[in-house]
Parts: sequence; C-alpha cells; structure tokens
Amino acid sequence: MDVIFTLQGDPSLFVASAASQLLVHMLTFSLESETSKALSTKDCDWPGCAQMIVEHIRESLQSSSAPHIEQSLKLLSSLFGSCFGSCYAAWTEVLWLDIAKQIESFLLEETVQAQPLLANLLLNVARSPAFCGTEGNFWTLVTSALEHLTPVQAGPLAVGLLKLCKCPQDVRIQALTVLLQPMDCILRAASQSLECAGLLDESVSDPAAVESLLSSKTSCAGLLCQTLTHLEKLLSLKHLRVDLPCVSLLHSLMTILQFCNGFLSPASPLGSTISRNLINCFRVQKSALDVLAALSEKKECDTLIGNLFDVLLAYLQSPNTSPTVLKKTFQATSKWLVHLQELSSSNSQWPQTEKILEDVLVVLQKRLCSPCWEVRDSSLEFLTSMVKCLRDQKEFRQCLLSSEVLRLTENLLEDPESYVRASAVTAMGHLAPIACFAPESPVTGNQYNRESIVAKLQEILSTDSEGFPRRAVISIFTKWLREGCTGQLEDTEHFVSRVIQTVEHDLDWEVRLGGLELVEVFCSQTICQLSQCPYAPVSSAVPSSTPQNKLLQVFCRAKLFGFLFGSLCDCDKPVGQRACDVLVGLRGHFYPMSTLENPQEIEDSPAGRGIAWLQRTLRQGSLAQNFPVDGDVGVDFQDPESMMLALGAIDLLELHDELNKSSDHVEESPQSLLQDILAAVGTIEDNEVDCY
Repeated sequence: MDVIFTLQGDPSLFVASAASQLLVHMLTFSLESETSKALSTKDCDWPGCAQMIVEHIRESLQSSSAPHIEQSLKLLSSLFGSCFGSCYAAWTEVLWLDIAKQIESFLLEETVQAQPLLANLLLNVARSPAFCGTEGNFWTLVTSALEHLTPVQAGPLAVGLLKLCKCPQDVRIQALTVLLQPMDCILRAASQSLECAGLLDESVSDPAAVESLLSSKTSCAGLLCQTLTHLEKLLSLKHLRVDLPCVSLLHSLMTILQFCNGFLSPASPLGSTISRNLINCFRVQKSALDVLAALSEKKECDTLIGNLFDVLLAYLQSPNTSPTVLKKTFQATSKWLVHLQELSSSNSQWPQTEKILEDVLVVLQKRLCSPCWEVRDSSLEFLTSMVKCLRDQKEFRQCLLSSEVLRLTENLLEDPESYVRASAVTAMGHLAPIACFAPESPVTGNQYNRESIVAKLQEILSTDSEGFPRRAVISIFTKWLREGCTGQLEDTEHFVSRVIQTVEHDLDWEVRLGGLELVEVFCSQTICQLSQCPYAPVSSAVPSSTPQNKLLQVFCRAKLFGFLFGSLCDCDKPVGQRACDVLVGLRGHFYPMSTLENPQEIEDSPAGRGIAWLQRTLRQGSLAQNFPVDGDVGVDFQDPESMMLALGAIDLLELHDELNKSSDHVEESPQSLLQDILAAVGTIEDNEVDCY
C-alpha cells in the first residue's frame, strides 16, 4: 500500500493516474462484501485495506503539501465518478461526510491551489446515488462553490449541474446565472450605462470578477469561448430543465460578433475595452456563430431575425472575415434561412424573406469568385446546404435560378483545386434536378440541358487526376439514380453501363466502392420495376420465366456481372465485401429457396466449364482483371444463362465469410502489434521501453 501511495506522486502522469485508479479499485473491491451491512460513520468497522486508503486521503487533505492535496482530490473525484450504482450509496455517503468539512474549507481559502479540482469533484459527487435527493448540506456546499470559485472554474460545474436529472431547482437557477454572467456583462457593456437591463436580474458571485476577466486581453477570449461552448452544449439537449432567456442571449451573441468585427461602437468604458480585446478574435467569432446556429431552433428569437441577418450579411460581405469564420457564418446563415423560410410560410412575410435571399445570393456570387480556395470551397458547401433544405420552396428556386450562381458553380468544375472541384460536383449534383431535370425548370437552352451536365461529370469521373472529385461524381450519380433523375429504364441502363466501365478501372478504391453502391441501387430499382410483385422474390429458380429473363438481360447488357465478379478479388477488402453483398442479394432473388448443389449439373451445362473455372479462381482469390469470354475456360459475363448458373453454383456465402474474416486471424497477439510498431519507428532503446 505504501508503494502505491508513493506512486501517486510519480513524475510520469501515466503512472500517477494508474496508481490513483488502482486505489479506487482496491477501495471499492474491499467494501463490496460490506454493502449488506450497516456501515458506521466512523468507518472503524471497514476492512483494513479500506481504512488505510481513507486514512491516507484524510491525512493528505489535511497536509500543507499542495501536491498531496491535489492527489487526494483527484483520487476522490475518480472514486465518486466511478461509483454510480446504488450499492455504493451507503459507504460513499459515509466517506463524503468524513471529508466534507475539509472540502468546504478549501472553497473558503482562496490561496489553496487545489480549487480548480473542486468543481470536478463536486460534480462527480452530485452524480452519486447518495446525493440524488434535493435536500441536504451537500447542495449548500455546491451553491457555495458556485459563489466562491472563479468564473472560469465555476463554468464547468454550472453546465454539469444543468445536465443533471436530479438537482434542486434553486441550484439549477444559480448554475444558469453563473453561466450567463459573461453574456450579461457583454450586454451591459454595450449600453450607455452599466445599470441597464441585461440577461440577469441578480448575480450569484461578484460581477466585478467577470468584468475584470473580460477587461484583460489574455483572459477575455478564454472566458467567452468557454461560456459559449457550454451554452452550445445546453442548447443541444432535448430536455433542459431551466428556461434559457433566448432573446437576450441572441442579442448578446450579436453584440459579441459586432465587437469582434468592429461594427459596434460601445458607449461605456468597459465596452470599449472589451471591444479592443475582441477585435478580429477568430476563436470567439467561431464559438459565437456555433451558438447562433444552435439558437435557430428557438422560436422566441423571431423578433430579432431582421437584425440577425444584418449581422450575418456583414460578416459574409466583409473582406476581413477569415475563411474559417466565413465557413461558420455560412453554416449559421443556412440554419437561419431554413427558420426564416418556415416563418415566412406561416406568417406571409415573403417580401422580407425574398430580400434576404437576394442579398445572400449576391454575396454568394462574389464569394464563389474569391481568389482563396477555402472561401470558394465553403461557398459551394453553403450552396449545397441551401439547396438541400430549401429546394422544395418555389420562391427559393426562382431566386436561385435567376442569379448567376449556376453558371459560376459550373465554372468551378474546372477549378485548379481538387477540393473545390469536388465541392462543385456535389453542388452541381444538387442544382441539376432543379435547373435541368425538373419539367417546370425556367432555365432553358443547350448550356444547362441534362446531357451537358451528365457529360461534364462523366468527363471528370474518367479524366480527373485527383480522387476527391471522382468520388464526388460517383456519389452524385448514385443520388440521381435513387431520386429517379436518370430517365426511363433504357436510359438508366445505358447510363449505369457507361459509369461501370469507367469506375472498374479506377485506381481509387473508394470510387470503385461507390460504383458498387450505384450497381446495388440499380439492381434494386430494376427488380422492383420488372418484377410482378415489387420487393417480392420469385417463387422458383426457373430461369425461363419472363421477368427473370428480362432482369438478367438488363443486368448483362449493363455489364454488371463482370464488374461484380471482378470486384470479388479486389485488392481492397471493402470493395470485395460490397461486391459479395450485392451478389448474395441477387442470388437471394433468383434462388430464394436453394442453390444448385450438384457439381455434375454444372459440368453438363453449356457454360459449365467456364463456371467451374470461375468457382476455382474465386476460391484462390486471383481473378484476372480482363476476363476471357472465349475459349475452353472463358466465362461470358454477358450471357444470361451463364450468369444464372454462376449465381446458383458459386458458394457466395462461403466467399462472404472469407472476405469478412479480419486480418488478425493470421496472427492475433499483442506481440505482433508491438513488432509492427517497432518495425515502423526503429528499434532504438526509448521505443523499446515505450512498447514494453
């Protein structure tokens, strides 16, 4: 035990943490047999091991050594953090009553360096079953902590308390007050006098502490970023047991953003100081925009929506907005545009909405021409997001198609940056159903017809030197196929065939995998169209039935089977696994009850020798890239009869199991992993020690 106590102070954080965790396990293990007994508050009847650990904690907390105090607080925090079960309630309460006075003294002694650890300890104790009630001295101690800890220390405690299911309502209100104090200070600082109405009616702790932190260049951004992160977490909760003042909070966020870009001239001295501290502070801008986006789901904020878009548009238009902040601005704008659209639909506020949309699209056109590739990329992502959310709105489509956005997006298909080309492909893929495929589309002329867009994307798929644009193209083609944008079955068959012939030779495995997803969608849709009963398997394995013949002919003409069987032996396992999944699904349709199990049936059929060769080759995992379609061992992958036979004869389930077998079946041991690490980084002495 003495050795473990000593190792708590080891210079290595890993060793110290392990020693602390070991003590937690030893204490809980030694007390497990005592849970059925009534434990004394004196803990003198506890097992010897438990008594030693508790005595060690008590002595460390009472010592004058800051490291010893910190070690015990970390140990207690780990202990209460791991003891969630009701079986721990009795002895954790005994332990807490023994140390509570000492913990309270740490809160009142501002010189104690261990204060930052107290918030985490109190939060873990609050989660313990022993303190799930709403009364008791413990909650008095928690409110004292909210009052005495610094704003930076109290923030994590406050947000943790607000997430708890069982917490006294007055404590929740105090926690929310602590969390909102910096936002309240921002509102007051932006006004003529600090006495004006802000977020809060009264403060839990001294407002001067918050004002002091916000007045300092070094601490201002840190405090606001922490507060904003906590608020974003709270807004993401489905059930928050306190009411957030959303309107005032939104007002405070807009004030912060205006401080950061210099668009607000505060009247108070404190406001001027904060404004200087925040000017061009990207960290605060990004955090504030995240919270702003989260607030878009709160209907109470509708009264400020006009002012809000003024702030967002100012950020979108400003040349001083950094690319990362601009990306966050686009994300927030997208969410608020959706909210605005819902609001205008219910309240007949279309003129205001139309003006905002037009302003946003004008800015977007400029950003699509930016010399900075990150800005062009973010602009295309924003455009895609807008189209996804608003494409069903007729007014939005009219505004979009009357702008230059479509032409600029098409130009970016040839951007020098591969990331931008990929984003342009995705944006064009979402725009095309509106601009080209929809019958009522107002865009006419050869420039934006369906064939032109498809041809451009197919050219990218076959010629682009980078993988990202090609992956984007195959993803868009699959999306179009799912949405029925590729025309009648004959057109779709030709479209799929061309895509397959391109992707099967692609060097990027993700493109080949995307091709298999396209094939899977095509198979599913074709089966639904040609089968007498959609989604139902056929009643027998008779290849001469008319729907079956039609299906096989379509699949063979589209050259699906050559691609699927070839992919089974792809050097990248995910491709082989997906191909096998598709083939197993097809066999389940054509052979719902059984498979051909008689080898003689295979040999006696006209295509038998070729199928037998295919079966042997697949087992060896060495299928050639170019299939022989003639000769003694050739397989004609475009012959419906041969493919029907192949689906029934080849044991696809066995192949499926082989492909899904993980690589560690070859050698499954920790030693093998460490040998791989050493081989990669070299066998110098330090690396050997790390691996040990």
